[in-house]
Amino acid sequence: MSGRGLKGGPDSRPPAASSKTSSAKGSGEEEEEEEEGRRRTKRLSHSSAVAAAYVAYLNKLFGQDRELMPQELAELQEIFKEFDYDADGFIHYKDIADCMRTMGYMPTEMELIEIIQQIKMKWGGHVDFEDFCNLMGPRMLAETAHMVGLKELRSAFKQFDSDGDGKITLDELKEAMKGLLGEKLKKGELEEILSDIDINKDGTIDFDEFVMMLSSQ
Repeated sequence: MSGRGLKGGPDSRPPAASSKTSSAKGSGEEEEEEEEGRRRTKRLSHSSAVAAAYVAYLNKLFGQDRELMPQELAELQEIFKEFDYDADGFIHYKDIADCMRTMGYMPTEMELIEIIQQIKMKWGGHVDFEDFCNLMGPRMLAETAHMVGLKELRSAFKQFDSDGDGKITLDELKEAMKGLLGEKLKKGELEEILSDIDINKDGTIDFDEFVMMLSSQ
């Protein structure tokens, strides 16, 4: 029998301690990567929630279920005065068809019949300005629903940029989250959300970052 096998020669095998250490180290790194992946997923989930809240708010501001804006009310007021021929504060049902066409609507005969019947039965054949808004407002809103442009986005942005400096801060984001989502997040979670949206890493969300966040939805 060769003595080399007994004396630690080429046939001998050293303890596998280094292999175990390497394996433990690799396992620890994998756990750290998994934990970082979970944190990243959580941040993205929160960021998506913020974006979803802004989208919902945009729909509330500019969708079909929103209230008429001052400029839209002013437009309706101007049309109403034009067809209030005797300036008594009412429009006669016979003038509704011409009024609608002046506004750019082309109602069918059936639609006109339904509208006139509504005016006769509900308002006695005449509509005041409030009734006129109830009648024409939904048509105006339906026409402009989902037409969200730069002007509307800036208007929505200003709702959360409370101090008007052109940037949404951590505190402003916190207030937006409470108001839109109805949930109160921890400071650390808000900071993570801000970090994900804040592309230029200046600690705030500017208008361009705001738009990019919405466009990702």
